[in-house]
Amino acid sequence: MASTTSGDVLPTGGRIFTSIPDVFFIPEFVFGGLVWILVAATRVIQPNPLGWVMFVSIFCFVGTTLWFFTFLCGGNKRSIWPVLDVGFHFVATVFYLSASVVLAFITVTLGQLAGSLGQSSGSLGQSSGSLGQSSGSLGQFAGSGTQIYQLYIAAVVMSYVATLFYFLHTIFSAIRWKRS
Repeated sequence: MASTTSGDVLPTGGRIFTSIPDVFFIPEFVFGGLVWILVAATRVIQPNPLGWVMFVSIFCFVGTTLWFFTFLCGGNKRSIWPVLDVGFHFVATVFYLSASVVLAFITVTLGQLAGSLGQSSGSLGQSSGSLGQSSGSLGQFAGSGTQIYQLYIAAVVMSYVATLFYFLHTIFSAIRWKRS
């Protein structure tokens, strides 16, 4: 009986576009990049934990890009690569899940703040919450506030979708690793 090597287990070249879990690289790029773009398109009010969200989205985007090109160029021939594949995607899943929760919390808080300020005459800069310690006025927030809130909502959705794809990639990579 022939032994199984990682070369038999992990695809290289164009085969990564036709194998599960490696086909998940593409949606990880798309949704991870969208999170990065959507969060970067908003005005960050200090102090704000969106720095963690940006770190996670950039880290995972760059890491997935490097991982993708390693697989594409065939640099994944050693027996350690299936374990590294599971490890990287597990870390990315945990990071993205934590970033998604933070982003959802910020979005809900921002929506409640905007709702309460929209009903009163106050300005965003005079709010006592940690999200309201900016010098911006409600006029700035209301003019583009709906758009910013919608960007945050879209970022939350894309973040959870990216988390799902990283999770699926982790599960299928673990199955592949155990079969090798």
